Amino acid sequence: MKIAIHGRNFNESARPFIENMFNELRTRKIEVQLSRPFRTFLDQTGISHYSHLVYEKPEELFDARLVVSMGGDGTLLETISHVGKRQIPAIGINVGRLGFLATVSPERIADMIAALESSQFRIDERTLVSIESNIDLFDGLNFGLNDFTITKTDTSSMITVHTYLNQEFLNSYWADGLIVSTPTGSTGYSLSCGGPVLVPHSQNFIITPISPHNLNVRPLVVEDTAVIRLEVKSRSNNFLVSLDARSRVVDENTQLTVRKADFTARLIKMKDDSFLNTLRSKLSWGLDMRN
Repeated sequence: MKIAIHGRNFNESARPFIENMFNELRTRKIEVQLSRPFRTFLDQTGISHYSHLVYEKPEELFDARLVVSMGGDGTLLETISHVGKRQIPAIGINVGRLGFLATVSPERIADMIAALESSQFRIDERTLVSIESNIDLFDGLNFGLNDFTITKTDTSSMITVHTYLNQEFLNSYWADGLIVSTPTGSTGYSLSCGGPVLVPHSQNFIITPISPHNLNVRPLVVEDTAVIRLEVKSRSNNFLVSLDARSRVVDENTQLTVRKADFTARLIKMKDDSFLNTLRSKLSWGLDMRN
């Protein structure tokens, strides 16, 4: 079996679990390819590993059966961008903080490896959001698992986002920005801005304004077959666009269209991994003395 691993810096408390993971992979004779940043981090911290295979660009990723993300949800979002249209299944080990996507604890790494090798898992297909523009915004990586966001730049006043839904005018949002979120991203930035939580396979997008000037403007749930066109006006003549963890400043002549990608992200879930359980745990639902 071949697997690729991408990761970020993690706390020293996770070291023994990571070392045990590589020992377990070596014992099982599993071929491993590491991302360049993760390989550099392992070498700098003195964590031993046996892999000499490294990838620096998504196209250098070998024919892995699956990809392991080591970090938090942000690391898993990066991992999905590495996989892209190849749709290699990905699983997240949570050595970060709050995690709705990276749900495997370091203590369960050995159990995870055994389950992966014996195919004791399920594949969870997740919708991706895709961005079309008159310029190349994100070096060809125009898809995201969580959300696409437009925000004002640090020094500018609020912006106006003229929004069209399937060529019909929806609204002009006078706000600090606007989020178009997938169901997966509904527990992220959109949630902190008052958006609803959607179950992962609800086949919808959420349009969520960020600090709107008009208090009667609220998040809107639309079908994920919708085509959302955005025109932005700003006094500074520029604004910030973000797609998951990638962002850049563009001018207001930039044309933006948001739609569902024609491929999905395939997340590996252990058999006891439940979205509703994760929701209760991460949001502390039910922690009431009446329960």
